[in-house]
Amino acid sequence: MFGMLSAAWRYRFFIFSSIKTELQTKFIRSKLGGLWMILHPLSQVLIFAFVLSAVLSAKLPGIDNQYAYAIYLMSGTLGWSLFAEIVNRCLTLFIDNGNLLKKLVFPKIALPLIVTGSALVNNTLLFAAILAIFGALGHMPGVEVFWLPALMIVNIALALGLGLALGVLNVFMRDIGQIVPVIMQFLFWFTPIVYMANIIPEEYRNWLEFNPLIPIITGYQNILLYNHAPDWAGLGVIALIAMILLAFALLLFRKASPEMVDQL
Repeated sequence: MFGMLSAAWRYRFFIFSSIKTELQTKFIRSKLGGLWMILHPLSQVLIFAFVLSAVLSAKLPGIDNQYAYAIYLMSGTLGWSLFAEIVNRCLTLFIDNGNLLKKLVFPKIALPLIVTGSALVNNTLLFAAILAIFGALGHMPGVEVFWLPALMIVNIALALGLGLALGVLNVFMRDIGQIVPVIMQFLFWFTPIVYMANIIPEEYRNWLEFNPLIPIITGYQNILLYNHAPDWAGLGVIALIAMILLAFALLLFRKASPEMVDQL
């Protein structure tokens, strides 16, 4: 494992330049360029806010802002978009880059790091856009916003551990690539992003405790909507799970790496 991290450090300039190239080529010939990275998730937020705000805005306790539901929705979307982008891209990462892996010699671990770096840049731009919208809606987060980087690290560790493990398994069992998008849809609707957890009937609410994303998404909502610090007791457990999952994914990746290119 130390060898993989050492190789990634030696190729750090390759990783950074690949992130930059990826962001540049993604929007080449596009007149709005990088704005598309934030327009897509924001358009989804606007649709949900327009359709559901009248129904759900009254369910938000302790917030005296007519746009509280839209702010709640954007807070959760910021956390979900980072998680979903890393998992979804890591899922087909090695298959999509099969020709590159066969022709060039470089540490394969660079690929998930490039995906993570690119997703982090996208999410940072989305966060800047959300802050601007919050300002326009008359709501600015407090000093608790400085907890956000720590929350993003937990989010990234969980997403990268899950995405890397699934990406490796997908090379050998292509059914994984068909099943995971369906599970991600269930996971999105099983996480209180569009709705509030308190509207779920009490007899079913305990099921939410099995969703590791809830402490993370709730942390985003606490910081950006309620100006509260995240619940670090709950997040500590998720951080531990994320580290174990990430270590397992790296171990799986190291063991599968010699046979991976032959399967592509």
